Amino acid sequence: MIPDRRVQPAMTPTQRIRIWGLGALAFLVLIYLLRGVLLPFVAGMAIAYFLDPLAQRLERLGLSRTMATTLITLVFFVLFGLLLFVLMPILEQQVVTFVQRLPAYVSALNDRAQPLVRELHARLSPKDIEKLQSSVGAYAGTAAGWILDFVKGVLTGGIAMLSILSLLFITPVVTFYLLRDWHKVVDTVDAWLPRHHAETIRFELKEIDRTLAGFVRGQATVCITLAAFYGIGLTLTGLDLGLMIGLGTGLGAFVPYVGMLIGLIASLGLAVAQGADWPLLGGVGAVFLLGNMLEGNFLTPKLVGDRVGLHPVWIIFSLLAGGALFGFVGILLAVPAASVIGVLTRFAMENYMKSSLYHGGGEP
Repeated sequence: MIPDRRVQPAMTPTQRIRIWGLGALAFLVLIYLLRGVLLPFVAGMAIAYFLDPLAQRLERLGLSRTMATTLITLVFFVLFGLLLFVLMPILEQQVVTFVQRLPAYVSALNDRAQPLVRELHARLSPKDIEKLQSSVGAYAGTAAGWILDFVKGVLTGGIAMLSILSLLFITPVVTFYLLRDWHKVVDTVDAWLPRHHAETIRFELKEIDRTLAGFVRGQATVCITLAAFYGIGLTLTGLDLGLMIGLGTGLGAFVPYVGMLIGLIASLGLAVAQGADWPLLGGVGAVFLLGNMLEGNFLTPKLVGDRVGLHPVWIIFSLLAGGALFGFVGILLAVPAASVIGVLTRFAMENYMKSSLYHGGGEP
């Protein structure tokens, strides 16, 4: 039987929009339903994307793609494992020391707070004090509940024991195959593009790649450098949990301003609990001052630059929204999704500014 090769009638713009909208909705629903098993695949994809430029350099030096991928994957995960092997005993010792000293910290903070409490009692009436206590308790309870719910959602969405095991065993395999076949994946996706819009889509995808490369690769390098700087610096000052707080501050720099601010508050609070002698407070302040100067004057301008086009507020919102909707997988996907939405929004606004909808029916 001869197959029917008749040309299908062209779709109307409304039909095309409907099909693409249904496809996007189905994609989001699929991610939501599979969010519990996607973590190692998303992590492997992120690592492969991060390491792809290095694989291209090794290819230009004469190595095959498979050989370059094998070498890069092996070195990356061996170094990561060695780093964990070295850091985990130190972090464990700091946590144990912190737990042992916690009663003394609480007592020291209570002693320092007593003069302030007496001053409040002297200046405020009993009714005002009761209102203040109830308000502080209510706000503290609400904030603690929100933080616990958010952490619980992130953990149950991606960091269960099964997900940790899958990260250890599946992520390296996913990274290897995606890194080896990266260009094949790109060519396959390119072949799926609608032909009459292929050039426009390719241009916008290059903008998305430029944004991601500028932020993810650049900011990840900034975070790793700052984590090492803050971890070593706060440890040398003698701050308890200095290594843990320093690593968290550096890695938290992925969220602009928030990571550094939280690290500074935690460090100063712990310094006050330790005794708040001036050398310790001065050391902590000097570490954060130098770290902020290093990030603002050298690391971010050199490694990230101002071409990214992702506003810090938009990044913070995307990370919170991704974590609330999809757990830890959503956090990993938040910045790529924010990049895609940002590029498409700019594209839509450019076309809107050129359209008769903007110019009131006349020619632009």
